[in-house]
Amino acid sequence: MDGTDLTPKSAQKLFEADGGAYYIWSSSDAPVLAEAKVGAGKLVLQPHGFALPHYADSSKLGYVLEGDDGLVGKVFPNTSEEVVVKVEKGDVIPVPIGTVSWWFNNGDRSDQELVVVFLGETAGAQIPGQFSYFFIAGTLSLLAGFSTEFVSKFFNITEDEADDITKSQTGVLIIKLGQDEKTKMPLPNQKLTHTHVHNITSSKTTATWTEKEFPPLKQAGLSANLTKLEADAISSPIYTPDSTVQVIYVVRGSGRIQIVGVNGQRLLDAEVTAGQLLVVPKFYMVAKLAGQNGLECFAVMTSSQPVLEDLAGKTSALGALSPEVLQIALNISPGLEQLIKSKIRKG
Repeated sequence: MDGTDLTPKSAQKLFEADGGAYYIWSSSDAPVLAEAKVGAGKLVLQPHGFALPHYADSSKLGYVLEGDDGLVGKVFPNTSEEVVVKVEKGDVIPVPIGTVSWWFNNGDRSDQELVVVFLGETAGAQIPGQFSYFFIAGTLSLLAGFSTEFVSKFFNITEDEADDITKSQTGVLIIKLGQDEKTKMPLPNQKLTHTHVHNITSSKTTATWTEKEFPPLKQAGLSANLTKLEADAISSPIYTPDSTVQVIYVVRGSGRIQIVGVNGQRLLDAEVTAGQLLVVPKFYMVAKLAGQNGLECFAVMTSSQPVLEDLAGKTSALGALSPEVLQIALNISPGLEQLIKSKIRKG
């Protein structure tokens, strides 16, 4: 994978309507997505915008970038109950593969968009490196693909009634509800919201959430990381010795990111800005340097129990090596070895 282009990429608009828009990172534009078996997309819902019920061929995590009054409905595979939760800025919500979900912006202000970025794995996806969605309502729905005769027999209804349920909704992916329709939306279950949604707003520079901290991540097989750097701050080099892949979305600010791979080859040294996406292949090492306005990154890892190693932090393997071995391995003096160890102990 050393010949792979790891250049940060911006999303491309796939669909837009009155209710909102959906953006994708295409694997044809970024082949590393297909090679690493990960994918990404971004949903932007205008006030009263409604993403029609659908399921996907990939597990993913949704991270709410903007908005404070979103509703999400989910029906998990092999269940017959809908879970309705509220989401707001800073929330992470897992969407396991095959889960039927819908998304609604319950806000009323004209400038109150609900923006959600989705990052996940695409190991079994129809298109390597991309999420494919299968709608169960709207003009592109699976149900509408069956003949009227079949639909009428599915539900034991007349063919006219079958036409009504397959052809009445003329929306495609996203529609905008009127005020009357909005008032009919189900209310969120506060108890279930606390169970299925986790706010990762943190004062820490770097924080990671695995299935231990947030059990619903286990079903999705994913974990999340949020890195917030102040102006000109740098993060310690991180790598995953368990073959976990990292997908990083730049939430806000700007900075510089370096990725180093096999044989110590620096495969990326690039300026990044908000809205860009990049992939850190398995076993590779990544470090981030914030610009003058700071840098905030949200990352998803393709394991619910990832192993993360910090090369310069308190748990660094370098810090664990005996003084004699470190001096010989790096060919440095005892004084410099002691200085490095003291810096590592301070984190």
